Amino acid sequence: MNKITALSFLILTTFFSKSTNAQANNYCKKCNNSTRIVSVGGSITEILYFLRLEKNIIGVDVTSNFPEEAKKISSVGYVRNISSEGILSLEPSIILGENDMGPIGTIKQLNESKVDFRLIEEVESTQGIIEKIQCIGNIMNHKEATEKILNEKIFEQAKELEDIKTKKTLADKKFMLVLSMQPSSIIVAGKNTSGDNFIKLMGGDNIFDSFEGWKSVSKETIIKENPDYVLLPSKNLHKNSKVEDFSNDEMFLNTTAGKKNNFIFEDGMSMLGFGPRTIYCALKIAKKINQEE
Repeated sequence: MNKITALSFLILTTFFSKSTNAQANNYCKKCNNSTRIVSVGGSITEILYFLRLEKNIIGVDVTSNFPEEAKKISSVGYVRNISSEGILSLEPSIILGENDMGPIGTIKQLNESKVDFRLIEEVESTQGIIEKIQCIGNIMNHKEATEKILNEKIFEQAKELEDIKTKKTLADKKFMLVLSMQPSSIIVAGKNTSGDNFIKLMGGDNIFDSFEGWKSVSKETIIKENPDYVLLPSKNLHKNSKVEDFSNDEMFLNTTAGKKNNFIFEDGMSMLGFGPRTIYCALKIAKKINQEE
């Protein structure tokens, strides 16, 4: 993408002006030593690569699976079940963690250690993603380069996505987002989940916002709620599966999504990780739906 003009940059940075508040937070202050980074959380690792700061990463958690080369870095375990001993054994100069990092005992031990430890606030919105990128850039003493990269790769897409949301072009579309499908149950995104917030990112309507969290729902409930579109992690589309297989599934057969083959498969972390790819992913889906209407 060509760089945007100085006038456009002024407009976009003004549009997202509140995002600079992220740098005022104590956890976003510049670190003293970023030579040995442990990144606990897929979105944080993705942002470090996005900002071209990956060379100093010495440890990641198992959700850090993008880009592909991140999988080659030493693993410290799962973000919500991390061992402080495993992290500290790598002798990091700084530890960056998502705000759902755990357990509590590990957080306490890392706070009591002599290592610089930051838990990065998560706000699952377009502005929240930009704030998180700016925060990490500021921690790494990479503020000017971060703004340049945001200018080149994010601001225009973020503004376009916000325009779609403001114009409410998808407001009358009913979405459901599936986390996993098993023969006996289907787990969907309820209110206050990353799935719900991803749908809101596009300005869509989550048909399961009547309950909190990720929950199993019955086929009868799905038919009753009648989604226009079904969003699924691409892991659910196996090599021997086709979209038509989902359309003909009895859970979806009598829904608008099933009748029109409106099944959208995307990488799970792209949709739910709320890193840079989440903006691209939401914009791609929103534009695709608008073109089809």
